[in-house]
Amino acid sequence: MQRRGLVRGLLGTVLLGACVRPGASRAQSPGQASGLEPSTDALDKSWTLTTSDKVRLRVLERAPRQAPGTAPTIVLVPGWCMPATIWRTQLDVFGARWRTLALDPRGQGESEVPVHGYTADRRADDIHDLIRDMDRIVLVGWSLGVLDALQYVSRHGSARLRGLALVDNSIGEPPVPKASHFLDKLRKDRKNVLAGFVRGMFTHPPAQEQLDALRDGMMRMSLEDSIALLSYPLPREHWRDVVHRFELPLAYLVTPRFREQSQHLLEARPASKVEIFEDAGHALFVDDAERFNRTMIDWIESFQKIEPQNSKIIS
Repeated sequence: MQRRGLVRGLLGTVLLGACVRPGASRAQSPGQASGLEPSTDALDKSWTLTTSDKVRLRVLERAPRQAPGTAPTIVLVPGWCMPATIWRTQLDVFGARWRTLALDPRGQGESEVPVHGYTADRRADDIHDLIRDMDRIVLVGWSLGVLDALQYVSRHGSARLRGLALVDNSIGEPPVPKASHFLDKLRKDRKNVLAGFVRGMFTHPPAQEQLDALRDGMMRMSLEDSIALLSYPLPREHWRDVVHRFELPLAYLVTPRFREQSQHLLEARPASKVEIFEDAGHALFVDDAERFNRTMIDWIESFQKIEPQNSKIIS
């Protein structure tokens, strides 16, 4: 029942730039329209990370040509079966200020689709492989990426981190999300269920061809491997405890279905940054990119010049 609760929390309701490769022409993004314009004097590239278990993962990167040595690096982890390109607007806007990376997790986007590794521990280790030679990381996880980011902290600690942003997933606080038969439906009619899942992520959906591309990308990994990602055998309390023990700046940016969880978070961690996106879908950073980007920039700038007092390892 605890595992099912996490699945239900993940599956409530990305993708303006999902089908666009780095460097290709794109329509004006919400961040651009809002005055949070990306810099034209920035490096835009993709590269391949080979993990410690020899799996090739694609990483998108955008960074200013010159940045102070104390600047953070932003690392963006997408949700269940989603590509790194879902973060296209954030790569543009954050990458104008700081080095910004977006990861295609194993089996997703343009990364390799291995036959193993669809576990919380291995996904956490993939994040570790990406940032093991970096520091001052602001780790941003969306949907399933929230759990992967928290498991990174559980396994590898916070010594390399500067902050943690958790976007629209359950974090183990009450109440337990409502029951769902999503996995049963997925096994019976995967293609149509995924099409509905993708449409449901947006209040303002992109063009149908982009929705179809997202759905097709979700089917790169096997059905059972995709279900394994929604079935991490860890109790809800595990995620809550990791959040409560995390001693660096933390942001929780969510849609109204997690309002009560955010209230419990503030009771446990009053210094947490909480923002409720009332009129956005699950992919809130696409639906309301202007607000999301400004909230994140203001939050990061509020602590980036302050050295942390304590950054101990959480084992």
